[in-house]
Amino acid sequence: MRLKNISLNYGMRVFKALSEEARVRILHLLLLNKELCISDLEHILDFTQTKTSRHLTYLKNAGLLGSKKVDQWTFYYILDEAQEIISQIFKFIQKDTNLIRDQEIYQILHSNRELAINKIQNNPYRK
Repeated sequence: MRLKNISLNYGMRVFKALSEEARVRILHLLLLNKELCISDLEHILDFTQTKTSRHLTYLKNAGLLGSKKVDQWTFYYILDEAQEIISQIFKFIQKDTNLIRDQEIYQILHSNRELAINKIQNNPYRK
């Protein structure tokens, strides 16, 4: 669903959510990578589980994030209705060095995970 305009109340929630660097970094990672679980965000941002959960809950309560459970993991993603406003805002700060570094760490983490999966799948001793 695409927003044509937003209410003042929703706009205030968006801007309050963006008032913390940690939440901006989380939103940026979710914008680029579609969905992530808490443990991925903890590793990338070097946050504690408590801090990560607190910021994810804030973003979810602000109406910016949704979540889905897969086994023991909860994956977070930007809601469709918030996608456009968030992507427009990030056009202005996409070259920030912290945001670039976060994405580089994500890519290393993702690459290492892919290598591990490939190694497990191609293990000749695997039953």
